[in-house]
Amino acid sequence: MELNQNQEKLKEYRKRAKELVAQMTLEEKVGQTLYQAPAIPRLGIKAYNWWNEALHGVARAGTATVFPQAIGMAATFDEDLQEQVGDAVSTEARAKFNMQQKADDTDIYKGLTFWAPNVNIFRDPRWGRGHETFGEDPYLTSRLGVRYVMGLQGHDEDYLKAAACAKHFAVHSGPESVRHEFNAEVSEQDLRETYLPAFKACVQEGKVEAVMGAYNRTNGAPCCGNSYLLQDILRKEWGFEGHVTSDCWAIKDFHEGHLVTSTPVESVSMAMNNGCDLNCGNLFHFLTQAVENGMVDEKRLDEAVENLFMARMKLGVLDKKEENPFDKIPYTVVDSEEMRKLNREVARRSVVLLKNENHILPLDKKKLHTIGVIGPNADSRKALVGNYEGTSSRYITVLEGIEDYVGENVRVLYSEGCHLYRDRTSNLAMEHDRDSEVRAVCEASDVVIAVVGLDATLEGEEGDTGNEYGSGDKPNLNLPGLQPDIIRIAKESGKPVIVVLLAGSAMALSWEDEHVDAILDGFYPGAQGGAAIAEILFGGANPEGKLPITFYQTTEELPEFTDYAMKGRTYRYMENEALYPFGYGLSYTTYAYGNLECVKPFDAQDGITLQVTVTNTGDREGTETLQVYVKAKREGTPNPQLKYVKKITLKPGESVTEEIHLSPEAFMLYDEKGNFTLEKGAYDIFVGGCQPDARSAALTGNAPQKLTVTY
Repeated sequence: MELNQNQEKLKEYRKRAKELVAQMTLEEKVGQTLYQAPAIPRLGIKAYNWWNEALHGVARAGTATVFPQAIGMAATFDEDLQEQVGDAVSTEARAKFNMQQKADDTDIYKGLTFWAPNVNIFRDPRWGRGHETFGEDPYLTSRLGVRYVMGLQGHDEDYLKAAACAKHFAVHSGPESVRHEFNAEVSEQDLRETYLPAFKACVQEGKVEAVMGAYNRTNGAPCCGNSYLLQDILRKEWGFEGHVTSDCWAIKDFHEGHLVTSTPVESVSMAMNNGCDLNCGNLFHFLTQAVENGMVDEKRLDEAVENLFMARMKLGVLDKKEENPFDKIPYTVVDSEEMRKLNREVARRSVVLLKNENHILPLDKKKLHTIGVIGPNADSRKALVGNYEGTSSRYITVLEGIEDYVGENVRVLYSEGCHLYRDRTSNLAMEHDRDSEVRAVCEASDVVIAVVGLDATLEGEEGDTGNEYGSGDKPNLNLPGLQPDIIRIAKESGKPVIVVLLAGSAMALSWEDEHVDAILDGFYPGAQGGAAIAEILFGGANPEGKLPITFYQTTEELPEFTDYAMKGRTYRYMENEALYPFGYGLSYTTYAYGNLECVKPFDAQDGITLQVTVTNTGDREGTETLQVYVKAKREGTPNPQLKYVKKITLKPGESVTEEIHLSPEAFMLYDEKGNFTLEKGAYDIFVGGCQPDARSAALTGNAPQKLTVTY
């Protein structure tokens, strides 16, 4: 449901903001452009801290529901569920805010302006922050980003429930180690086709309140002071009416890293003049000097401060208590049973089944006496949560989830097996210090579950990781440390081996794909993740997740990390065969597609309407992810691209005929100049449960239905 804002109310807010700013001194106005905005008692303005985070739950301010990391939620391919999560997060946000306000607590992470979602494109699997995104596809990222924004901001005509922020604008996806000095060079075609669509959708459809600039330069100009991005595209072309914030301490990069200015005064002038309203940092203190020196027009400063007070008015934080409906949300909703129930559902639906040889899954606990659980992520809370996380009142690791699910009648043997990335678990021990224990566990078990992968100490934001991967990015796609070794030990035992991957990015699992019996990808599944994965393993739930990213065969096939051209990247432009393709994921049941036909011919104004029959051909209920891809049948165009998604729940033997409408935009492409055009010619439309590539067909045993239309 699109937000229909009360235009009269917005006019009132703008009028109030102008009147308020007109009463401020220059110093007072400058103070309001800092993320720690001070109080102005004479005007009745309380202090406000703009910096808060809600990537997958309210973060960094105590107890909150910790939902699966964004990349995991993306694997659901479910817009409705994404908005439901956003709504739950903003409910907890208001509950915590209401509690904090009673105590006059205006500290960092305690406002209602959330710097989420991250709608950057996960173009390279080595990027440490990729798990904060919704994956590699512009369409999926756009849909999920819009709906998360809607969930956070709510649908009240007069007030925002919380304020969302689309970040990092724009062309930002590593490397982390050079982000403060790096220039991302990108063609106008790639810019428009790949890097901007999600931001545009969040602005125009989601009515996102804020946009955050990126650290890097784009085509020579720092993003937080880039007139082409912030003025020409964001404001003029898209009609953005909210506020723009810098990334944290990004403005000092202008003169310290990018070297496009020489002094702090020049840097703040560049940022403010080109459209940045709020400074995460303290450099905007120099705006006083910039205005006095004539480097910034005070009218531009007034405009920035008005934008900021508009946001606070939309949130109702300058009104009397009880004037908006969100003031009544009680603290008791935080991490409540209802929230945990939703959290577990999201986690279940995010799990992707990558391999299931001879249908070894689901496991039948009635036929098992002993289960071996090995691996550094098996009993790790850190591997559940990713980054930018809150604090759950209860975590369920994979080990705990398995133990709880099988009960006392099945023995669970556990070994950490190895350190996440070092060659020993104890500093005083020799290398491979847990190998003997792993062998003993495997030999004594009926089946072995190896829980491996990464956590946010290995992949994340520059400065947040704390090891040899300290830049935040991964050096390669391999399982680190001795993790491959313990999987091989498990295989040598002769027992069935199931790998559970907990990681926020694609890994090179070619050996595992060839040798183990089953592979589950749980991403970073949130505080309830262990329980959800156990349900999948033992058949309490049917896996329905699909990959929002491509799993490559090797690191070596990737283009240079610093190359922002899309050639050779993601499923839309890759030339090699994937290990596991974007959009792929198995189920415990099977689906068949048929009778694809056009019910309303293609029209340049209205698009096209199709219908297809989907049947559950298996013996258990499941939820299918219907995917529609479009390919222009001419040289130089991308591979088939995702243009439509629909979740369908079917009982065994049940069929449903789905109507699919594709707008003309689904067939339009950007040219080298960035023009979005619909060209005459033939287009292939593919409808099925995966993308139309040979590898997906080989893995699933099915190929999508195909229809060719001509314009």
